[in-house]
Amino acid sequence: MRLAVEVESLTKQFGQIMALDGVSFHIKPGEIFGLIGPNGAGKTTTIRMVCTLIKPTSGTILIYGQDAVRAPDKTRQIISYLPEESGAYPNLTGWEYLEFMAKLQTGFGVNIKNVVAEAAAICGLGDRLKDKAKTYSKGMKRRLLVARALMTKPKLAVLDEPTSGLDVMHAYHIREIVKRYVKDHGVTVLLSSHNMLEVEFLCNRVAFINKGHLVMEGEPKELKARYNSENLEEVFAKVVGYA
Repeated sequence: MRLAVEVESLTKQFGQIMALDGVSFHIKPGEIFGLIGPNGAGKTTTIRMVCTLIKPTSGTILIYGQDAVRAPDKTRQIISYLPEESGAYPNLTGWEYLEFMAKLQTGFGVNIKNVVAEAAAICGLGDRLKDKAKTYSKGMKRRLLVARALMTKPKLAVLDEPTSGLDVMHAYHIREIVKRYVKDHGVTVLLSSHNMLEVEFLCNRVAFINKGHLVMEGEPKELKARYNSENLEEVFAKVVGYA
């Protein structure tokens, strides 16, 4: 079976700083894979390289067999990316924003109305899609943006801190969106978060990153059993020597 993502010996150096040092991991098709760790651990750097936004110093990245480093344009055709700091155009309505992004993200011959209808169903904002994005709460904007990332049914959806700064109900809604969409459509998800409880709820497998190194990988249930821990936060603390 072809893997969805193959990352091998990935490094990234900024001047004298080694931001990422020999990171390797694989993601299976239809899997939700979590990169977790504290702020500054190297999660976002990894994600930006997978999304072809920055080039690695060394190492390889294959997305469904496509070389993301050597052929970034082709790779972008099969992935979508939701950055942590992302926003909608404030003076567009939700409908207008989704239609505009659908036209940018899809190729010739795609039915834009169907794509936008898919996004509307994903975000669940109903009649509020008729209002301008500047009237939305942070949680509503994030739901709109998650819908934008998933509406084209990409082979790989990359979500960086998808619920960062949201209240409990909006965070819950977004987690349910992601989990349901993967189940219904088989989209593969690479998710980055420092919220280990969130990752434990969502992910089939997780990788811990700390100070640019991948220090542990496995299924949440298996890792908790291995380290006799109640949650992934406790596992991480034991692995990196905090506990």
